[in-house]
Order: sequence, then structure tokens, then C-alpha cells
Amino acid sequence: MSRISRILTASALLVLSALAAQSQTPAAPDANLYTNYFGSATSVSWIVCGATQQSSGCYDSGSIGPFVSVGAMLESNPQVSGSVVTRFIYVVDAGASPVTLYVYKKTDTISSSFDTTVVTLFKTVSLSQLVGGSVTTFMAANNKYLYIGTSLSPNAVYVSKGTLKVTEIGGFSPPLNITSITSNQYGYVTVTQGNGLFTGFNVFGPTGGAVEGGGGSEFMLGTTQAVPASSLVLSDTAPTIHMYMKPTGPPSNK
Repeated sequence: MSRISRILTASALLVLSALAAQSQTPAAPDANLYTNYFGSATSVSWIVCGATQQSSGCYDSGSIGPFVSVGAMLESNPQVSGSVVTRFIYVVDAGASPVTLYVYKKTDTISSSFDTTVVTLFKTVSLSQLVGGSVTTFMAANNKYLYIGTSLSPNAVYVSKGTLKVTEIGGFSPPLNITSITSNQYGYVTVTQGNGLFTGFNVFGPTGGAVEGGGGSEFMLGTTQAVPASSLVLSDTAPTIHMYMKPTGPPSNK
């Protein structure tokens, strides 16, 4: 066999080995398990059901709270270490001012026949920039930040998932209350505001910075959850055109 043939053969084997390794990547230990939530605005219960390697049914359960009035909830992406899966549960209690963000840590330890689940309060964060009470609460997230607002708040906030630092998002003049916060699968988030006469929006990128904004009641769509039209300020009037392009580098000579 020639040297070139040996090199090609070795390269082919490496490619096949890589493909085989990818096909053998184990699924997450909780891939066949799910958590349902239920209860009331003041106390939320949870129950874990599904299947492990040797059993099926419902396993652990519990509750979190008490709250004044839960406005919105989200789970974080999972962190997997062996048979242990960790998530954070974000609960916005908007029943009173200031609004409060409760961060719970949810740990699932999966064996061949059971899922032992522990949910504990990790941190309480005051969202003093937001007005609570009889409000509608809006929340969306990407990998780095939570974006939160209420229907009586002229400014939304974003919260770092890593540090839980709260930053207020600038609004409009005259003030426009939050009407929706929506996101897509790539981590872009649109915060929309309006008062029935004037509307405006801001788009934030996956790293947290604002990337676009303007007049109009625009919103974003994801891939797994519909946006209810009742929470949007819809209009058949086209907003001012705001499309633009900005070069990112010198033109290629090729």
C-alpha cells in the first residue's frame, strides 16, 4: 500500500470513528422524564413523571412558595454531571411592589429505577424597578439573561443568570408600559411597549446588548410556545421603516 493510500485510509478511519462516537453519545439521564407544575397563584406544586431505565410512572413531588401572586415562571437549561441534572426555576412574584424574583435550584438524581428530586430556594432578588399588583407579567430568557416586565411598568429589566445582577432597560418618552416580552430560539428578545396610542420596541441580542429599536408593536416568535394575541398590541398600520444594513468589514477583493 502506498503512503498516500495509507494516509487516506487512516483519515477515513478517523472520520468513521468520530461518526460512531457521535452516534453513541448517551442521552441526558432525564431525557424520558418531565416535570409538571400546578397549584395556585400563592403556592406552586410540582411532580416528576416519565420513565427511567427500569421503571415508569411518577416519582418525586413537592411545592414552592408561598407567594403573593405568581406572575410568570421559567426553567433554565439543564446542567448534567453524570446521573445528576441541575436546573434553576425562576418565579416572578408580581402580586405586590416591589416585584420579587425567586430563584429555586432543582436537582434530579436519576438511578435505573427512580428520580430523586430536590427543589430548594437559591436566591431572592428584588426587582424594585417594576410595578406589581393587579398586573400582567412578562418574562423571556436566553442563555445569559432573564428579561422581565409588568403591564404597569414603563421600564423592563434584565437579570444576569450568572450573577443575578439587575439592570433597568431604558424606555420611551412619554413613558410606555410593557405590553409583551418575546424571544426566539437564537436568544434574541423583543421588549414591546405601548399605551394604546403610541407603541415602541427594543430588540436585545444573545449577549444582552440592544441591537435594534423603534416605533411599532413588533414581537418575536419562538419554536415551542405560541404567543397569545391577547397579550400583544396589534395594529394593521405599518410602522416606520427601520430596516438597515451595516457593513462589518472591508469588502473582499475576491
